[in-house]
Amino acid sequence: MVSKKKKSKPNGITFGMAMVILMSVTIVLILTTIKIYLSNQIYYESKVVNKMKREVSALKAEKMMLEQSVEALRFKNRVADTIFAIQEN
Repeated sequence: MVSKKKKSKPNGITFGMAMVILMSVTIVLILTTIKIYLSNQIYYESKVVNKMKREVSALKAEKMMLEQSVEALRFKNRVADTIFAIQEN
């Protein structure tokens, strides 16, 4: 009886499988790096925007105080002018 040996497929990882895995890992690393970079950029830009918002609100409050001060000086000036007008008569 002649026994024929069957060609067995190699068990384990082939070169093609290793290349697919390596490419997949590389793509995942590239995408992850891009995501981290963009997240950092967004974080730092939001810090700048928040700083500007704080400055704007501080300037608005200062403007309001200055307007009140100017209004008080105008009132004082008008009252003083009428007092001088009364004293001159």
